[in-house]
Amino acid sequence: MENSTQQVELQIPGDNLMYSYGLLYLPVSTYSLICASQLAFNCLFSLLLNAQKFTALILNSVVIVTISAALLAVHSESDTSTKLSADKYAIGFVCTVAASATYALYLSLLEVTFKRVIKSETFDTILKMQVFPSFIASCACVVGLYASGEIRILTAEMNGFNKGEISYLMTLIWTAVLWQICCIGLLGLIFEVSSLFSNVISTLGLPALPLLAVIFFHDKMDGEKIIALLLAVWGFLSYVYQNYLDDSKAKSSKSEENEATITH
Repeated sequence: MENSTQQVELQIPGDNLMYSYGLLYLPVSTYSLICASQLAFNCLFSLLLNAQKFTALILNSVVIVTISAALLAVHSESDTSTKLSADKYAIGFVCTVAASATYALYLSLLEVTFKRVIKSETFDTILKMQVFPSFIASCACVVGLYASGEIRILTAEMNGFNKGEISYLMTLIWTAVLWQICCIGLLGLIFEVSSLFSNVISTLGLPALPLLAVIFFHDKMDGEKIIALLLAVWGFLSYVYQNYLDDSKAKSSKSEENEATITH
């Protein structure tokens, strides 16, 4: 159990570092498109490690949600035509693909850890599986910030923040808190359903962002964003309907077994 947990914990700092290099060296839309491939990697690892059964509805859900995220990435207006060397572009591409694959593997390993190693159905278990890896990742990030000298850049950024240092700190703190809550929810989905379902829900949030931006920041909502959102909802409902069918089948089988037991 300890070795399995340590492997899961050590994946996070390296995965975050690869994502950071990808975002540094790639245009935003290219980066987002590659990140959308994590669902495909998750399908592969779920098949190999978690014995995931793929039905037409599940495959439909994965493909539709991926297309939805990709459509949003292509539409991204943040894709500036920055001129990067071929070497840096290649590094960014490889790091982003590797990070997407590593994250998918991380989710599948979590499912293996929950169902085959820990075998404990408590909220405390989920909390520990989130707190310990996050703590190790945070320590690695802090060491990296001081070792590279980038801590001085953060200080200058905080001092130059338009709304003041307090607002800067509160933004960071509440972002961290809400992210931890989100991760606990995703871990709960892995524990209760599967790593693939958790990843589908996570990817579903990408097309929902433009809608929230319209509500809170008064951004424009155009046709491509609406299509991406509708596709994401379609993919999500396909997966939910498959889970409903599976639950109905399981309850029916259990009822038949109980009736057979009573008869005998």
